[in-house]
Amino acid sequence: MQTDLLLRQTRLRLPAFSSGRIEISAIEKGGSDRRFYRVRCSTDQSLVLVKYNLEREENRHYVRIAEFLAAHRIRAPKVYFHDPKEGLIWIEDLGETDLFSFRDDDWLTRNALYQSVLDEIAKLHDLPEADWSELRGEMPPEFNSALYQWEQNYFFENCLGRIFHLNEAIRDKLMSLPALHRIANELASQPRVLVHRDFQSQNIIVRNGQAHLIDFQGMRPGLAEYDLASLLFDPYVHLTSDERDKLLLYYLERRDLRRNETGLRERLRFCAMQRLMQALGAYGFLGLAKGNRSFLRHVPAAIGLLRQVIADLPELNALGAALAYLPLNVDVGPRAGFSSENRP
Repeated sequence: MQTDLLLRQTRLRLPAFSSGRIEISAIEKGGSDRRFYRVRCSTDQSLVLVKYNLEREENRHYVRIAEFLAAHRIRAPKVYFHDPKEGLIWIEDLGETDLFSFRDDDWLTRNALYQSVLDEIAKLHDLPEADWSELRGEMPPEFNSALYQWEQNYFFENCLGRIFHLNEAIRDKLMSLPALHRIANELASQPRVLVHRDFQSQNIIVRNGQAHLIDFQGMRPGLAEYDLASLLFDPYVHLTSDERDKLLLYYLERRDLRRNETGLRERLRFCAMQRLMQALGAYGFLGLAKGNRSFLRHVPAAIGLLRQVIADLPELNALGAALAYLPLNVDVGPRAGFSSENRP
């Protein structure tokens, strides 16, 4: 849709923008199939316009989930207007400063911001099922064993296969490791809460020192540990083991879960494995199948984190050994890829 048409739609739908000069500029947004625009009529008055793909069901959930979050006082952009026929949403402009922007700041600054982030996600995780059961028909299917196994297969196909060209027979052998099926089934057997699903540093906007959730259209029933893994084992941001542990303890105390710490830490490890597999699969698919090669630069960090989280799982030694031999000298140029040297 051309920007002049988007401007006309904005004037028509929002009285505050109906007259005078307004400007529109595109906002780059990672691997999303949606398009984002900042619409500004003055230095202190702006909003964000989202154009989404009508064919992707998940995009239709955004407005209903945003309204739900607002009702439960969980910080997220306000929705000003939704045109479901055109696939257009006008939302509050929270600015461009995400949690990722603070990745090189001192720990004192980052710790305070991460605590704000954990406060917001704890509100979501604390909601009883009775409060969110009304959303069941308006959000994607819950995390179950099939979805966890899909994440694993996504990794083997799009990371080990598409990026590293690992031999198909080896991939099939690794994919069939009993431990992977056991982990998927074990996670699926746990009670579910409402989870963000993509809770990483670029999906959290910081405004006035407070965290706000964005890109939550994938929200669904799942494990709180999955959101924690997405945040604490985020390939975009380096956290030391000590920093990660301090943040986990803050979350446990915030939700009064210290008595369940041992089991939660085990599930966190399994969820971190799942999340990193999903992320690596996405990097391969978006980077090579979709041509957004900038995602490939995050592969080495994600592989390193995945090796770390499975290191103490003897049943996954074969996978760990395969990961150890992957060539990680990534090139994100026009012919981006990985060296074939030392390929197993």
